[in-house]
Amino acid sequence: MSENIRLRGKYYYYDMMIDGIRYKGTTKTSDKSLAEKIASTIKSDILRQKHDLPTSVNYADDYNFQDAWEQYLKSQLSGAKNQERKIFAAKNFLPLFGNKSIKSVSKAEIENYQLKRKLEIMAMPKNINKREQDIAFRSINIETGTLRHFFNFCIDKNYIEKNPCTGIKKLNELSRIKILSDNDINKLIAGATNKLTSDLITFLIYTGCRKGEAFNLKWDDVDLQNNVIAVKGTKTKYDRHIPIHSQLKVLLTGIERKSEYLFTGINGQVKDFKDSFKTACRNAGLKDMRIHDLRHVFASKMVMGGTSLYITGELLGHRTTQMTKRYSHLVPETLKKAVDDVFK
Repeated sequence: MSENIRLRGKYYYYDMMIDGIRYKGTTKTSDKSLAEKIASTIKSDILRQKHDLPTSVNYADDYNFQDAWEQYLKSQLSGAKNQERKIFAAKNFLPLFGNKSIKSVSKAEIENYQLKRKLEIMAMPKNINKREQDIAFRSINIETGTLRHFFNFCIDKNYIEKNPCTGIKKLNELSRIKILSDNDINKLIAGATNKLTSDLITFLIYTGCRKGEAFNLKWDDVDLQNNVIAVKGTKTKYDRHIPIHSQLKVLLTGIERKSEYLFTGINGQVKDFKDSFKTACRNAGLKDMRIHDLRHVFASKMVMGGTSLYITGELLGHRTTQMTKRYSHLVPETLKKAVDDVFK
């Protein structure tokens, strides 16, 4: 009696001879160690059936939440920051589920966890006496979203058959849309204590780019002759092109080319400018501002200036119109005019 596993494409396949009969099939996993366990379990089940004995328990029962979570983290290849976000999201649910069997975690337990976290956030000093609809529960949605993605990973690994997060609805998320006046924009840019920070703030306001897109932008992506920027390898996995405004062109022509990247700091490619951005906000007298809010500033300027939501979404790189609809309340007169122009 012999057995063997071999990687073919995405999964390992088992190939074994038992009492002169050959058994072949997929383990449905790319993890060699797990594939060996699965092949061993399959062999045991075949032998038990041959001798009319009860079949063994499913191999997935051997995995507890913590072990599977560690495998899940290792499978996330999209960068250290992505892993950091998942680790941060797990700090509340790992103590609760970590020692449990993967198969024992139920939808009711996820819902109870969601409720527990909801009550914790409602009890925070800043939320006391607020109406529930006035409280943002985004952090909880990130946590349950992480759980949902994790359990899908477990399904792919054959650890479980069903995702316990299925059917669990998101909680209320308040839209965070920052609108800055031209005066505030000028104050913010002037509040920067160095040229690099000033350039980055201006660039993000005039393009609506995500900060990561700006950091990864190369000079080869900037066409000053045709006044267009090619944003490649984006979060949504497709390229887009942004026209260069005359003000932005002045900025771009004034940047010294120190490397292949558009924005270069003392240590090479810029990775972040959170601290210097906070300083600029403080100097400008602007509170509760985040770098990502500059993307909202761009979008709000577009729609309030009469740009359609569709075109605004294209410039932002939104894959669905739903993502751009959050700005629709900024253009009631534009929407009214559209109706009036049709029904004259």
